[in-house]
Amino acid sequence: MKIVCPNCGVSYDLEDAAYAQIVQQVRDDAFRSEVARQVELLQTKWEVEHQQKVAELETLLSKREVEAEHRLLDAVRDREWKISDLENQLSQQGMKQELAEQQLRSEYEVQLKLKEEQLAYYRDFKARQSTKMVGESLEQHCLSQFNQMRMALFPDAYFEKDNDARSGSKGDFIFREASDGVELLSIMFEMKNEMDTTATKHKNEDFFKELDKDRREKGCEYAILVSLLEPESELYDGGIVDVSYRYPKMYVIRPQFFLPMITLLRNAALRSLDARRELHRIQSLNLDATRFEANLMTFKDAVSRNYDLASRNFQTALDEIDKSIDHLQKVRKALVSSERNLRLLNDKTEDLSIRKLTKDSPGIRAEFEAQGVSVK
Repeated sequence: MKIVCPNCGVSYDLEDAAYAQIVQQVRDDAFRSEVARQVELLQTKWEVEHQQKVAELETLLSKREVEAEHRLLDAVRDREWKISDLENQLSQQGMKQELAEQQLRSEYEVQLKLKEEQLAYYRDFKARQSTKMVGESLEQHCLSQFNQMRMALFPDAYFEKDNDARSGSKGDFIFREASDGVELLSIMFEMKNEMDTTATKHKNEDFFKELDKDRREKGCEYAILVSLLEPESELYDGGIVDVSYRYPKMYVIRPQFFLPMITLLRNAALRSLDARRELHRIQSLNLDATRFEANLMTFKDAVSRNYDLASRNFQTALDEIDKSIDHLQKVRKALVSSERNLRLLNDKTEDLSIRKLTKDSPGIRAEFEAQGVSVK
């Protein structure tokens, strides 16, 4: 094989084996060189990319660190703000609580002073009056209070003395109020007071039984004892005491709670007015049904009595008809028998002759012949 020098153009003869060896050597050297060059390029590229990624990671890490630091700072500021706000709230709450306590203390002192003044007033009031006037004055006091506020608070209400003592007892006042024909509220009032110098002191519970009896007899929903008895009692000095554990819907109040108690019960009744109206409607329906049933039973009894009477009369008429039929049957039988006898008589009459009549009477026969009558 000939090869030509690329520089000088001289050709050389080479054996195939030598040529193959040279080509293989050239190829091995070029391949190694190329591989080395590619490795170097890849390494350079990897280092560049690695550095870029490292730089990117460092930038991202730095950014994350900054963001985390910002978040931490925000959280710290938010926590500090919340702590500050809670401290302010606690401070304000403490101030509000202190103000509320001061207000409650002030209101309590005012109420206590008012009660002391009222107690002193009633004690002085009772000291200046007789025993009979003490009770009557409490009634008059409550009546005056009600009349002062009647048109403003209870324009349609009934509030009068209970003068019905047919059962042997009566209360002091009856309060009633209705709305559209439905009773809204009804209260039986009893006012009790006594002189401080009275030897035998009464207790409020001494009047519970009689008050409950009056409430039930007069058809009232509530019973209220307006009382100045037991002035030193902590139980009753509260102003309003529910004694429903003894008698249903019964209260004991001090006189200053007379109007507020009526207003309280009235407002509660107004909230249940719709239910009361529905109950009244159902009761009316039940009453109508009861009346209808009673009328129906009355009509049924009347019809039953009339039917029984008519049935008896009908049976009597049937019996009389049967008797008449029997009698007519007997008359018919007698008539039939008479008709047969008359027929026989007629037959015998038709067969009758002078000859037969004079058969055994020759004298009469001779007489007929003497008269020229044939007796054949």
